[in-house]
Amino acid sequence: MKISIIIPTYNEEEYLPDLLTSIQRQGFDDKEVIIADAHSVDSTIEIAESFGCKIVQGGLPATGRNNGAEVAEGELLLFLDADSVLTNNYISSAIEEFEFYNLGIAITQIVPLEKGFINQISHEFANYMTKQISHIKPHGAGCYGILTYKSLHEKVGGFDENIDFGEDTDYIERIGKISRFKVLDNPRLLISTRRLEEEGLRDISMKYARSTAKQLVGRKATLEELDYSFEHGSKRKQNRIFYSLCGEGLGHAIRSAVVIEYLIKEGYDLIVFASDRAYQYLSNKFENVYEISGFNTVYENNRARYKKTFIYNMKDAPSDLRNNISKMYKLARKFKPNLIISDFEFYANLLSHILRIPLLSIDNMHVITEAKYDSPAKYARDKIFAEAVVHAFIQKADRTLIYSYFYPPLKNEDTTRYVDPIIRDEIYALKPRKGKHVLVYQTSDSNSQLIELMKNNPEQEFIVYGFHKDERDENVLYRSFQEQQLFNDFKDAKCVITNGGFSFITEALQLEKPVLSIPVNKQYEQILNAMFIERLGYGEHHDKINQNILDNFLKNLDVYRKNIRENYHKNSDNKETLEILKKTIDELINT
Repeated sequence: MKISIIIPTYNEEEYLPDLLTSIQRQGFDDKEVIIADAHSVDSTIEIAESFGCKIVQGGLPATGRNNGAEVAEGELLLFLDADSVLTNNYISSAIEEFEFYNLGIAITQIVPLEKGFINQISHEFANYMTKQISHIKPHGAGCYGILTYKSLHEKVGGFDENIDFGEDTDYIERIGKISRFKVLDNPRLLISTRRLEEEGLRDISMKYARSTAKQLVGRKATLEELDYSFEHGSKRKQNRIFYSLCGEGLGHAIRSAVVIEYLIKEGYDLIVFASDRAYQYLSNKFENVYEISGFNTVYENNRARYKKTFIYNMKDAPSDLRNNISKMYKLARKFKPNLIISDFEFYANLLSHILRIPLLSIDNMHVITEAKYDSPAKYARDKIFAEAVVHAFIQKADRTLIYSYFYPPLKNEDTTRYVDPIIRDEIYALKPRKGKHVLVYQTSDSNSQLIELMKNNPEQEFIVYGFHKDERDENVLYRSFQEQQLFNDFKDAKCVITNGGFSFITEALQLEKPVLSIPVNKQYEQILNAMFIERLGYGEHHDKINQNILDNFLKNLDVYRKNIRENYHKNSDNKETLEILKKTIDELINT
C-alpha cells in the first residue's frame, strides 16, 4: 500500500465528514484511512465506520498518531487534523513533489476554510513564516499535514508522547536531521479557523510566537505555559468535572480508571489530577490527566511512621500548595467545572471551597469518620489520628459515597451512603480456581519479618508482589507489577496474604480467596479493613505474623472460603455502583 492517512479525533462529528469526503474524492485508491479516537462521546466513531476507516484507540495527538502508525500498512504516512479538508489532487500532488525532491519529511501550506480578509492574511503570513523558518531548521505543525515514510517514523521512535505541546515540531525536527525536509509548494490543505475564532488573532498569534521562539532555541513549550487546550469551547459539554485522586499505592488509581472510563462514556467532560503512581497509571490510559504533588506515608518495618511522614511532607508543603492550586485554578478558569470529585485527594477539596463548586467525596476512607462501630482500645490513638487526617483532607463535602464491603450504621444517611466496591472488569472476567500457591501482595516493601517467615516454610510456594523485582529466592518467587501476570496468579491462588489495602482485599473476596491481613502498624484504615475481614469470617487479622498464625490460617481456608461464598455480596459488574454515582453527580450539578 502506498499511503496511510492517520487522523487523531476527539468529538469531531462536525468536521470529520468533510475531511473523509474530500479524501474519497481524491481519485487515489492505494490508501487507507486510520482514525485514532480519544474516547469521543459524540458520533465520531459511527461516522468513521460509515466511511470504512480503521479505528484505533487515541489519546493526546502524539499518542493517537503513534497508535495509528503502528497499524498502518502504507509505505508513506500522512498525518492530518480532523478539521482539515484536502484540496483536489492533494494526495497525488504531495506524493509527486515529495518523491521528486527525494524528501524524508514534508508539510504542506494551508488555506482557511472560512473566508474573510483576516483569515486569508493570517494564513498566508503563517505559510510565509513557516517557509522562512524552514531555511534555518525543519519546522512545522500537525495542522499543516505531515508526510513521511513509515520506516523513518519507526527509526526515530514516532512522536514523543512525553511532550504535551509541540510534539509535531519535535517530530519534524528529528526526522529532518536524518533526511531532507521541505515545505511543499503545490498541494494546499484547507483548515478550520475555529481556534482563531475562539481565542482571537492576538492571543493565538502570541501563543504560537512564544512556542516557535522557544523551539528555535531548542527549548520546549508546555500546554500549561501557553494556557493551551486541545479541546474547543463550542464542543464542550455542560457536565464538566474535575476528578482528583490520591496517588499513594495503586488502589485509588485502579478503581478510578473504571470510574473515569464510565463517566467519559456517559458524556461527562473530565480533567483528572493525580500524583505519583496514580498519575503514571492513569496518564497511560486517558488524556487530560495532569500531575500534581501529593502526600505520602513513610513506612519502616511494616509500620507507618507519623513523625517522619509529617516531616517528609511538610518540607515541600508550601511549594506543593502553591503549585498545585495554581495549576488547578488556571485550568478551572478555562474549563469551568460544574463539579469536583475527590477520591481522598486534598487539593481538590481546597479548590472546591475556593471556587464554591460542589464537592463529591467518593472513597473507602470515610467509613472511619462517618460510621458507628466498635474498635479495640489498643487502636484508640491510631483511630484518633486517622479521623483527624480524614477530616483534614475532606471538609464538608456536599455528598459522600463510601466504597465498602462492611456496613456499620452511618451517622448521617441524608448526605452519606455506602456503595459496593469498584472491581476491575478483568477481575470479573477471571474464572478462579483453588491452586497451590499463596499470593502475597504488599503495598510497602518494608515487611522484612514476613519475608523471613516465608523462607522458613520451604514446602509452600509463595508468589510475592510489592518488592519491585523479578527473581526467585528458594520457595519465594518475586514479581514486579504487571497486570496480566498478577491476574493469572490471583485467580489460581489458594489464598492471599496482604496488608490491609482496601482494593486488593475486595478483589480477593470477589475471587473467593481467604485473606490473611497483616495491616501496616498504626495505619488505621488498613486495621479497620482487617478487623472486619475477621469479624465477617472471611479470613484473619493479625498485627504480626508467626509460624503458628500462618499454619492455623492455612488449616481453616475451607471455612473462610465457605463464609465468603455464602455471605459476601458478589456482583457480576459495577453497574449498580456506577449508576448511583451518576445519579449523585446529576443531582449535584442540577441543584
